[in-house]
Amino acid sequence: MKLGGIDEAGRGPVIGPLVIAAVVVDEKNLSKLEALGVKDSKKLTPERREKLFNEIIALLDDYVIIELSPEQIDERKGTMNEFEVENFIKALNSLKVKPDVLYIDAADVKEERFGEIIGKRLNFSPKIIAEHKADAKYLPVSAASILAKVTRDRAIEKLKEQYGEIGSGYPSDPRTRKFLEDYYKEHGEFPPIVRRSWKTLKKIEENLKARTQKKGQLNLLEFLK
Repeated sequence: MKLGGIDEAGRGPVIGPLVIAAVVVDEKNLSKLEALGVKDSKKLTPERREKLFNEIIALLDDYVIIELSPEQIDERKGTMNEFEVENFIKALNSLKVKPDVLYIDAADVKEERFGEIIGKRLNFSPKIIAEHKADAKYLPVSAASILAKVTRDRAIEKLKEQYGEIGSGYPSDPRTRKFLEDYYKEHGEFPPIVRRSWKTLKKIEENLKARTQKKGQLNLLEFLK
């Protein structure tokens, strides 16, 4: 029996791509995936994930990786959930080997609904199991999760070579916020590697403008003294 799994990496960051990975593995290779330590993908270091990347691919019947740029994310029609569904479907329909059972990491509050929406638009008819935190429960999703994470990690490393320290790309990362603030101060705009539709950028822009305005007012007061 062929088992499929799909997951994403980089849904929340303000910098870099969203990556979706779909995999197909024969159930006889599940024990080999487990032996690699694939199931605890969230606990793995980036170095360990990188090492596992080719080892996982060697055990798969098929896989597809889609990298979606900040520009594509900004130009999306509808919500991020809808955008993710569209690209989950695209990845799954691109598989040459079709799974009999498909495990999905659900991006909707209602897991079953998420699975049904995807199932209706596939060019094959697998049994679908859509659940939250599926990457911690099902090895095919764990494998897909690692492929997606490594692909995004590699993309971020390339951006660091070009732009210097950008942090993880997540809005909560102080290094990322510092990079964005410094870049905006120097260039008067954000770099092309950001998701312009993210509220984080608007907040940073407003804060910097407010600071500049306040500084200008203080300088004026000094002058008037």
